[in-house]
Amino acid sequence: MKAINELNAAVVGTGFISAVHIDSIRRLGVNIAGIVGSSAERAKEKALQFGIGHAYGSYDDMLADPAVDVVHITSPNDDHPAQAEAALKAGKHVICEKPLALTSGQTDRLRKIAAETGRVAAVNFNIRFYPQVHEMRSRIRDGSTGTPFLVTGSYMQDWLLYDTDWNWRVEEERGGDLRVVGDIGSHWFDLASFVMGQPIVEVMAELPTFIPIRKQPIGPVETFSNLVGGATIDVTIQSEDAALIVVRFRDGARGVVTASQVSAGHKNGITLEINGAKSSVAWRGERPDELWIGHRSRPNEILMRDPSLLSPEAAAIATLPGGHGEGFENGFKAMYRAVYADIAAGGPSNIPAYATFEDGHEEALIVEAVAESARTGRWCAVKRD
Repeated sequence: MKAINELNAAVVGTGFISAVHIDSIRRLGVNIAGIVGSSAERAKEKALQFGIGHAYGSYDDMLADPAVDVVHITSPNDDHPAQAEAALKAGKHVICEKPLALTSGQTDRLRKIAAETGRVAAVNFNIRFYPQVHEMRSRIRDGSTGTPFLVTGSYMQDWLLYDTDWNWRVEEERGGDLRVVGDIGSHWFDLASFVMGQPIVEVMAELPTFIPIRKQPIGPVETFSNLVGGATIDVTIQSEDAALIVVRFRDGARGVVTASQVSAGHKNGITLEINGAKSSVAWRGERPDELWIGHRSRPNEILMRDPSLLSPEAAAIATLPGGHGEGFENGFKAMYRAVYADIAAGGPSNIPAYATFEDGHEEALIVEAVAESARTGRWCAVKRD
């Protein structure tokens, strides 16, 4: 076993989210052995930008480095299955961006390989790791909200609002059949299931495409960039711009979520509200330090993130005292602290708070049920083994 500050990580990918991984890894005291890009030149460019000492010439070169203990996969979705499998078989622990893969057949294979190797295999559903989210979960578990009745929420963005907006996620062969559901809807499914402590069992969905033709720039475009102008080609889009989904949870609660990448003014707005028999709890990702608690017979409350006021479960992942705002990058750090604790211990704990490859498979099954529902216009069960 190694201490956390003795572990070495490699980062695969050079886009927006790789920078967040790099920052969080460093804040934990983990060394970054090197970075892998879509080309050796791209890796060298990003290594210089991020101050990383080594740029690998290829993914295979990285896997062959005995110093690498952990691989962070932040590449496009279609690369995840082969890269995760190769890393596990090379004896590396893996933290993979969501979605884990493009099909449930692929995620099923990956979860089995992870179990066989005994390596820590995590999926980057980082939204679990806000303290107020853990507080919501604690209040559901201890019964203070009462039996949950309704679960509502949304995940709204506007970065693909114009027909000139482009990203590899709109390419079906790279981003998958369902763009919005796979990219951000999966975050909401994981968040709601984590807080509720129970799975989604059925779905009813509509998946509209409002911008059927997009203008693809000639050349690469990074996520959330505002590149305009230059030569383009018109491309017919098959994936959805938004999703409207009704869900049923295992123990009878009903839910509804709206997800969109074409909602002007919404940059990264995820929300979750749970109405129970005794009270309600609601959280907004763009105001992460606040938990709204609703009552019928007394005034409503706003519980601010303060470790001295939170449940032990929530306080344990809060890194700053009350009044000192924690944000997006802190959720990554909190998640990786839990993941790296298991890596340092030599393997996954029995019931980790972070999402595992089993959870990645679960989300793939839900996404496929959503696709079937939209295609048939019917309620569809999530088809588990």
